[in-house]
Amino acid sequence: MKNAYFIGIGGIGMSAGARYFKSKGYAVSGYDKTPSELTQALQKEGIDVHYTDDIGYIPRDKDNTLVVYTPAIPADLGELQFVMREGYRVVKRSRMLGEIADGMHCLAVSGTHGKTTTSTLLAHIFTESGSGCNAFLGGISKNYDSNLLLSDNNVIVAEADEFDRSFLQLHPDYAVITAMDADHLDIYGDLAHVREAFKAFAGQVKKGLIVKQGLDITPADTKAKILRYSYDDVQADFHAEELKKDACGYFSFTLVWPGGRIEGCRVGVPGWVNVENAVAASALALSFGVAPEAVRKALASFQGTRRRFDIQVNRPGRVYIDDYAHHPNELSAAIRAIREMFPGRTLTAVFQPHLYTRTRDFAPEFAAALSAVDQLILLDIYPAREEPIPGVSSDLIFQDVTCRRKILIRKEELMEQLKKEDIDVLVTFGAGNIDRFITPIREWMETK
Repeated sequence: MKNAYFIGIGGIGMSAGARYFKSKGYAVSGYDKTPSELTQALQKEGIDVHYTDDIGYIPRDKDNTLVVYTPAIPADLGELQFVMREGYRVVKRSRMLGEIADGMHCLAVSGTHGKTTTSTLLAHIFTESGSGCNAFLGGISKNYDSNLLLSDNNVIVAEADEFDRSFLQLHPDYAVITAMDADHLDIYGDLAHVREAFKAFAGQVKKGLIVKQGLDITPADTKAKILRYSYDDVQADFHAEELKKDACGYFSFTLVWPGGRIEGCRVGVPGWVNVENAVAASALALSFGVAPEAVRKALASFQGTRRRFDIQVNRPGRVYIDDYAHHPNELSAAIRAIREMFPGRTLTAVFQPHLYTRTRDFAPEFAAALSAVDQLILLDIYPAREEPIPGVSSDLIFQDVTCRRKILIRKEELMEQLKKEDIDVLVTFGAGNIDRFITPIREWMETK
């Protein structure tokens, strides 16, 4: 193979794959529906990207071309149908990652939330320790300005995505499970099938499995050794003690693990959620044999991941945080963390629901989570891969929100609406194209 062609190249996992194959000397190109910061970055790196569904861009040497696609792409897309019909080697992104991970020491981070920050921090620990790793991340690391890390070390850190049961393509040596909440019910149907898939993933882990305290994973599910982690539950094998929060929301603590105590830990990003993520990442690193002192130093220098509790502006009288949260439990955790960081402040949230099915399945839970803010600006649903569902709109959430003030608008009206508001602490939530507003909002917040 000498060509790698990506259908949906602008996706976070797909773009990491494109970068990987380019690093291996392949001629890499691909299609995506719309330009984005990611696709523009790929183009600057020498990867050809186009935005029209046109088979003319596909390399004709099918015997030397690997085609990778994402299940987020519509099945009737002309390019996808062409490569299937013409006999190209066509694999899903998850299969691609599974094949790359085969033969390497794989450390996988799974869970319905928390996996991107945890896997990015784990990769940072390996990199800062001097041993290095290869990493396929579900977000852009702020330390490395990339979602792909490369190393001669035969270790791969992989974000194990439960969507479409993708994580079942991985057979990791060590893994962590951060959460098993109901999500992707368009794929799974119900929570029982979500948990069934995670148990199947647990069964594929070879050596060590780090599980969040309270999750229903038992020795009957896996041959790997199970250890538990927690934010602060002293019954867990890995947990934080002697927690202290400073005025800006940064935590210092002692990390307790089966090998002893690592004192003087501090996470380089604020919020209790990131302490929990740090415990999980540290547990994996320590289990693999990274030195405790290397873990402690790496935690302090971690800068976070774009769109994960990403503080854009923090000055007296104006705070702006952007976060990828798109599940009710993620929203609740982020709102709680913001409230703890900025007690007594007025919190305004902008939320763009992601997917019609998720909105339909969790509308009451979304409303309950968002009712914990002071003001809500709710946007229309971002459809991603889905067609509209009759009767499903953001109003399903909006009607049950009970916060002091709420507004339902189209995203095109957002900037104009924000400029009418008395903003103290602002957070934008969502996994859709709400990220296109980050720069305009930050620039406005810095000058208002």
